[in-house]
Amino acid sequence: MVIQNRKRLGDLLIESNVIQPEQLEKALKNKSRDEKLGDYLIEQQLITEQQLIEVLEFQLGIPHVNLNQYSIEPELIQLVPKELAKRANLMPIRRDRNKLLIAMADPMDYFAIEELRMATGCQIETSIAAKDDIFRTITKYYDLQESMEEALEDLLPTNLDDENQITDEDSPIVRLVNQIIANAVAERASDIHFDPQETELKVRYRIDGVMRDERSLPKNMQDIITARVKIMGNLNITENRIPQDGRISSVVNFKPIDIRLSTLPTIFGEKIVMRVLDLSTVLNDIDMLGFTNDNLGKFRNMLQKPNGIVLITGPTGSGKSSTLYAALNHLNEEAINIITVEDPVEYQLAGVNQIQVREEIGMTFATGLRSILRQDPDVIMIGEIRDSETAEIAIRSSLTGHLVLSTLHTNSAIESISRLTDMGAEPFLLSPSLVGAIAQRLVRRVCRDCSEKRVPTDYEKQVFAQYNESISEIARGRGCPACNHTGYRGRIAIHEVLVINDTIKAHILKKSGTIEIREEARKQGFQTLVEDGLLKVVEGLTTIEEVLRVASSE
Repeated sequence: MVIQNRKRLGDLLIESNVIQPEQLEKALKNKSRDEKLGDYLIEQQLITEQQLIEVLEFQLGIPHVNLNQYSIEPELIQLVPKELAKRANLMPIRRDRNKLLIAMADPMDYFAIEELRMATGCQIETSIAAKDDIFRTITKYYDLQESMEEALEDLLPTNLDDENQITDEDSPIVRLVNQIIANAVAERASDIHFDPQETELKVRYRIDGVMRDERSLPKNMQDIITARVKIMGNLNITENRIPQDGRISSVVNFKPIDIRLSTLPTIFGEKIVMRVLDLSTVLNDIDMLGFTNDNLGKFRNMLQKPNGIVLITGPTGSGKSSTLYAALNHLNEEAINIITVEDPVEYQLAGVNQIQVREEIGMTFATGLRSILRQDPDVIMIGEIRDSETAEIAIRSSLTGHLVLSTLHTNSAIESISRLTDMGAEPFLLSPSLVGAIAQRLVRRVCRDCSEKRVPTDYEKQVFAQYNESISEIARGRGCPACNHTGYRGRIAIHEVLVINDTIKAHILKKSGTIEIREEARKQGFQTLVEDGLLKVVEGLTTIEEVLRVASSE
């Protein structure tokens, strides 16, 4: 292999006008010694991975491949050591006699290429693939496939009662479950579903809010996998008639991961859902929540109030907890005593006193809240207002000098007022206590790597026209390995922020309906979820389909 005239990545990016010389100089100065320049530039959002691939493809004449289109032969997996594939971020694709074609995230890693040549005895030909694409493929072929085959071989009828199969960290079943979790983290899945069917056990991931079948496992593996997951969550493995809840703390790919575990008996066995909480990605900054400048200013003003109730509303999975934790982090100072009562405690915050609800021993939201008031708090966070007793104590707490943050299950910010009155909250107490309500939903974000502009369709123009707006171009992801060819990668929140001013307080006292309160809020600049979503469509962050999928057009 000839490697004369090596060009440096920074020079290639400057030649292609992707970055400026001063940006390169700053990046080289700030990145750690072990960190690759390309990874640092992508992390700092100075370039996208797709831009990096295009520059390398054009400047070096190295082809770009999509690993989804390849079926990797088992002999290639045996030829290239797993440790080398993971360390160098490369994947063997095809072998033609003495030539081995590999996909690499960094085809300029000449040391890895030379090491692979010596390990395999083959002449190495390189191609470029997205880093995530390679990681997924390595996990699929090296880890999951290997664990699966070992588990099937080991799962003989005589071994089903062998306790070591579900407790020994080196057993195939334990490794298989660990790999399914590791793969979910790599795919950025928020939930893992083990769905028992009549003839198989389906493994499904929820990625960016959308369910996707990952793989099917043989039916005879169902009981032992269920037992292993229950062991991990400290659940009763002999009880399969009633639902159970548990929790798993783990480290996956050097990331601290918390998993909320739930089992549910079905006619084909126990269904298991694992909610994956990546502790390394928890949002600690309210500036990163996706608020528009206007809504962010309103939210900040709410948090500056010395007392009152601030509500975050929306259905399950709409990011309410992330917003609450970011708000707590914003308020978390030495001079402020913050106490929370949650079910469950999802993320642990330094300097915040967090209480776990345990209804089986009588530790409910209401009883926890009563105890909190004797602990001299400045800020109280209630995980959720579920009943009239909790609502009443929350309102009275806010009237006695405490700032109360909580969540509520309603479809819109304005409906939170009627929801509290339905719970029995008296208007003369609710009116002076409520500071504001925020409704939010999560929409999928257009993939930065494959985003492209196009002319909007007649339907899209019509949607904007309903809100007296116009649009000249729409962003759309064409699909790439980074987003698993969906056109979307990650999610962003859309919001509606209702500030309770004196006029709206008067409406609450008069028991006015939702329509009257909305008309008054409109005069103060209130925007609905759809309107906020359309602003993000204009910015190229999401699509109209996503906005209308999660928020109703009124």
